[in-house]
Amino acid sequence: MIQELELRVSPEVAGQEPELKSYISKSSKISESEIRHIEILNRSIDARQKKVSVNLKVRIYVQEDFVEEKVQLPDYPNVSNRKEILIVGAGPAGLFAALQLIESGFKPVVIERGKDVKSRVLDLQAINVRHVVNEDSNYCFGEGGAGTYSDGKLYTRSKKRGNVRLVLERLVGFGANKDILIEAHPHIGTNKLPNIVRSIRERIIAQGGEVHFNSRVTDFLLDGNKICGVVTQNGNKFLAENVILATGHSARDIFELLYKKGIEIELKPLAMGVRVEHQQSLIDSIQYSCEERGPFLPPSPYSIVKQVQGRGVYSFCMCPGGVIAACATRPEEIVTNGWSSSKRARPSANSGIVVELRPEDFRTFSKHGVLAAMEYQKQIERTAWIAGGKTQAAPAQRLADFVNGKQSSDLPKTSYTPGITSVDLQSVLPKLIYDSLKEGFKEFDKSMRGYLTNEAVVHAPETRTSSPVRIPRDSETLEHTRIEGLYPCGEGAGYAGGIISAAIDGIKSANACVAKIKNRG
Repeated sequence: MIQELELRVSPEVAGQEPELKSYISKSSKISESEIRHIEILNRSIDARQKKVSVNLKVRIYVQEDFVEEKVQLPDYPNVSNRKEILIVGAGPAGLFAALQLIESGFKPVVIERGKDVKSRVLDLQAINVRHVVNEDSNYCFGEGGAGTYSDGKLYTRSKKRGNVRLVLERLVGFGANKDILIEAHPHIGTNKLPNIVRSIRERIIAQGGEVHFNSRVTDFLLDGNKICGVVTQNGNKFLAENVILATGHSARDIFELLYKKGIEIELKPLAMGVRVEHQQSLIDSIQYSCEERGPFLPPSPYSIVKQVQGRGVYSFCMCPGGVIAACATRPEEIVTNGWSSSKRARPSANSGIVVELRPEDFRTFSKHGVLAAMEYQKQIERTAWIAGGKTQAAPAQRLADFVNGKQSSDLPKTSYTPGITSVDLQSVLPKLIYDSLKEGFKEFDKSMRGYLTNEAVVHAPETRTSSPVRIPRDSETLEHTRIEGLYPCGEGAGYAGGIISAAIDGIKSANACVAKIKNRG
């Protein structure tokens, strides 16, 4: 007999199989000796009450043997001699688009401006140690995109847009831990993502697809309103009737190129702010209402949203047990973001805290047209670079000092490897952002008592929350509204906001492209 049960248990019970088996036996009046296996289907932590609990959905095998079903990848065909479709960008959108094309019998040709996932490591070290930024190989650019060296958060609200389970199963098939299929807020970790990304690339090549690194696009080849291919920085031409454009949210040169060539793009609202680091133990004590987290609870995340004078101030890309990373994509700018390893074992927690911005907020940059938000980003990042000493050292301030408008006399050590410099961040951030954050932190402390502490450090700036533009596309065909054969896709095009939603959009774009080709006969 196989039964499914929904349980609400303590972390100690949820985290120990003998304890869980005993609990199920007592609550269901089934002998422990008859329970041969407990399969966990879903797991989530409920910290809303003073006593933290774990919600489980389990399948119990009563006098039944359990046979584990391994996640299988599709039987991908060899597409060496099939019709080619060009994909610009090897992030989640581009890689999943490539896999979907192979599954549909088409040959993906992926071109990526950056390096392979292993080679990127040296360039990340150069940013952190020598403060040298490689414009084509950094935390944002290179194989796997910005997601590779990130926390690997897989939680998404875009469940109505596509098959989240399908993406998760593909990731498991390429090496991710199977737990991502059951956790309410799954993540992979920056220590494991590189191998998964490499496995995807190897499969693409093994099935006859192509992947070209160090191939930054510098021009689009057009025949009237039709795409014909692209040109890369070394003069190579990649010709194709269909191009999936999946360049990521920091590909500013691509946005500038589109604008220059008269290919329509649109100004898109986004959010900007800072990245705040606390001790993880403090966040645990606030979120779990306990002095010590204990061994059966993971490092606690937090998610918080407040309205400040009708404007949203909220946490973004929160990394429990993680570090703050230097994510500049060009020299003479500072950009911060965060990542965690799979175990989230670092002693500090960090999160972007950002302010909702609207098109009218970029009015002073109106001469840049639809690139106004991008220029707004650039000015903040350059101001931060100058304030930090014209290196990758980030301007920083203790949190209470930030709220009180006081430059910090000293700063504690933080996880941001290039280092930090004490700066009154009023001189770095636009007044709108600073004032909104200042009031937002006060509101945060009302919900999370103890959050507003001078032991926390504010790092500036957090500017790359999403793309500053949207590349318009037809809602049915997913083609650009004017350029035939061009499929804007993923975060860079303004249609995704994370690994899962980008992967889903890559799959959708691939399917739309295939459908049009097949309809033509």
